[in-house]
Amino acid sequence: MPVLRRGWRWLFLATTAIAAFALVALPAWIIQPFRPQSARGVSISYALRTVSPIVTILALLIASLLVFTLWRGARWWGRIGIVILLLLTTVSTWFARQNHFEWMFHPLAGAAYVRADAASFVDNADLVIAVERNGEAAAYPIRQLAYHHLVQDVVGGVPIVVTY
Repeated sequence: MPVLRRGWRWLFLATTAIAAFALVALPAWIIQPFRPQSARGVSISYALRTVSPIVTILALLIASLLVFTLWRGARWWGRIGIVILLLLTTVSTWFARQNHFEWMFHPLAGAAYVRADAASFVDNADLVIAVERNGEAAAYPIRQLAYHHLVQDVVGGVPIVVTY
C-alpha cells in the first residue's frame, strides 16, 4: 500500500509540473506572431496569462511539498527525476512573470531620423505611417515597424509611440 501512495505522489508531482508548464506555454502557442489569430484564442491566451502568475506559485508550493515527501526514499535516478520536475515547475513559475512578446519584438531603440529626401532606404512604393503634430510631420516605414513594432518619438513637441 505505501508504494501506491508513493506512486500517486509521483503522478501528482509530474502532473503539477506539466500543468505549470502548459499554463505558461499555451498562451505563447496560441498567440504566435505572424499567424492569424481568433478573438477567442486571444481571449483564452490573455486569461491564461492573467492567472498563470498565481497558479504557478501554487504549483511550485505543491511541487516543493511533494519533493520533500519523495526525496528521502528516492534512489539516485528518482532524485534526478524529482529535480527535473521541480526545475520545470520553477522555470514555469519564473516565465509566468515575463513578457516573452517583448523578447521577440524589441522596440526600436535610438532610432535615427533623416529628412525624406535623404531616406534612400525607403522606396516611393513603400507604405509608411505618417504623423503630423503642431506643423511637424514624420513618417515611419511599415517594413521596419513590422519587425520592431514600436518606435518612441517626439513629433511637434508631443511624445508619441508609433506601433504596427
